[in-house]
Amino acid sequence: MSSSLFPKCRNRPCDVFYDCSMSLCFMPGLVLRSIVRQSKFRHVFGQAGKAEQCYDDIRVSKVTWDSSFCAVNPKFLAVIVEASGGGAFLVLPLSKVGRLDKNHPLVIGHSGPVLDIDWCPHNDNILASCSEDCTAMVWQIPDHTPTRPMSEPIVVLEGHSKRVGIVSWHPTARNILLSAGSDNLIIIWNVGTGEPLIIMEDHPDLIYNVSWNRNGSLFCTTCKDRRLRVCDPRKREERLAPHEGIRPMRAIFTREGNIFTTGFTRMSQRELGLWDPTNFEEPIAVLELDTSNGVLLPYYDPDTNMVYLCGKGDSSIRYFEITDEPPYVHYVSTFSSKEPQRGMGFMPKRGVDVSKCEIARLYKLHERKCEPIMMTVPRKSDLFQDDLYPDTAGPDPAIEPEDWLEGRDEDPILVSLRDGYTPPKSRELKVAKKNVLDSRATPQRSLSSCDGTNLPPQLLEKLLEEIQNLKATVLSQEKRICDLENKLSKYTNGTV
Repeated sequence: MSSSLFPKCRNRPCDVFYDCSMSLCFMPGLVLRSIVRQSKFRHVFGQAGKAEQCYDDIRVSKVTWDSSFCAVNPKFLAVIVEASGGGAFLVLPLSKVGRLDKNHPLVIGHSGPVLDIDWCPHNDNILASCSEDCTAMVWQIPDHTPTRPMSEPIVVLEGHSKRVGIVSWHPTARNILLSAGSDNLIIIWNVGTGEPLIIMEDHPDLIYNVSWNRNGSLFCTTCKDRRLRVCDPRKREERLAPHEGIRPMRAIFTREGNIFTTGFTRMSQRELGLWDPTNFEEPIAVLELDTSNGVLLPYYDPDTNMVYLCGKGDSSIRYFEITDEPPYVHYVSTFSSKEPQRGMGFMPKRGVDVSKCEIARLYKLHERKCEPIMMTVPRKSDLFQDDLYPDTAGPDPAIEPEDWLEGRDEDPILVSLRDGYTPPKSRELKVAKKNVLDSRATPQRSLSSCDGTNLPPQLLEKLLEEIQNLKATVLSQEKRICDLENKLSKYTNGTV
C-alpha cells in the first residue's frame, strides 16, 4: 500500500499518515495501528419507551427549583406534582403505566411545595421528601395502591429555619439521611430515632447540591459562593476550589474518588470538569459544551463509569465515559428528542433489564407525562454479559449509624445481577423516639420501687408520718364531701 494515497496527519510527525475513512494511523514500513479508542460502551444508544410504556396525565410541578422532581427505584416511580393547599408528590408502581386515574391518591403531608425526593437505597418502600415548609419527612410506601391520600409520615425531621431543598440518603449506613436548606445548614439525621446527629454551619450561602462518595466517608457540595467543598462531617474537614461561572453548578463523586462537575464559564458557556479532590489547583479535564442556560444535572453509574448529563429545558441527553486515559472524559453520544425535559429520574442498576443489555434507564418528565429512556449496548448474544454487569450495590446496609458516627466506613454490599433482581417485600421502618429522661447522667430509681428495709430510719419515720397526715386529710375531705352532697339533695328535693 502506497503512503501517497493518504494525507498527512495533523499535529503528527511528517512521516506519519492518516486514513480518514478508517481512522487508521501508520508509519511507512510499520503495521497499521488503530487510533480509535477501544471501549465496550462506544455504541451505547438511547431508545425512548413506547406509548404504552409511558405514564400519562401527570401534572409535573412548576416550582422554580433546580431539582430533578423525579425519583425511581426497582418498585416505584415518584414524581413531584402540582397541588393546591400545600405540597404533594405522586407514587406509582412501575407496572402501572398508561393514563393516570385523576382520583389516584397523592402523598400530601407537606404544607408547602415539595422541592426534592429521594428513595432509600436500603429499603425500596422508604422515601424521603423536603419542602418549603422547613421540614423533611420520611414515608413508608405500601406495596398496594392506597385508597386515600397519604398524610401521615413515619417521621418528621424539624431542624431547619428556612425551606429545605435537598435530601440525600447515605449510600451504606442504615437510616442516615442528609438534608440541606436555604438557611445554609446541612443536617445529618438518624431517621431511626428522628434525631439530628451532625449540624454543619460551614456554608456562607445557598447550597446547590450534595453528593456522597461510594462508601459515604465524604460528601461534596456546591454553593452559591462559587466554591466546591469536600467534607467529612465527622471530622469537620473541608477543601475549597473556585469555579469561574456565577450560575449554579453540580458535583458528584466518581468510583475512583475524583469529582465530576458541571457548571458555567465566565462567558456563561456550559462546561464539565473532572477534579482530583487532593489537588484543586489544576483540573484533570475540562470540556466546554454550549451556551444554553439550563443547569446540567449529572447522573453517574459507578459500575460502568458512565455519566449522563440532562439539562433542564433541554431536549437531549449527552453521555460520557470516564477513564484513566487522556482526555479522561470521553464523549460517547447524544440522545435527542423533540420535547424538552422538566426533570429526570435515574434507575439504580438493580432495576435495569439485563436480558436486553440495558445498562441504564432514565425517566424523562414532560409537562404532562413521564417517559422511560433505555440506554442499551448492542449485543447479539442472549446470554448474561459479565463485562457489562459487574456486581452492583445491593439493598442491604453495610454499617449501622452508631458505627459510622464513630468513624468507621464500609463499602456497599454487592449483589450479582446474573439472575436478575427481584425487589423484596415491604420492610417496615421502625422509628424509636428517644426518651428525654434517658439523657440524665445518673438515672435514679424512684422511691416506690425501693425496698423499705434499705431506707434510713429517720427517712422511714418521716414517710410514715406523712402517710398518716395524708390519710387524715383524705378522711376529712370525704366527710366534707358527704355533708355537701346532703345539703345539695335537700335543695333539689325542695325541703329547704
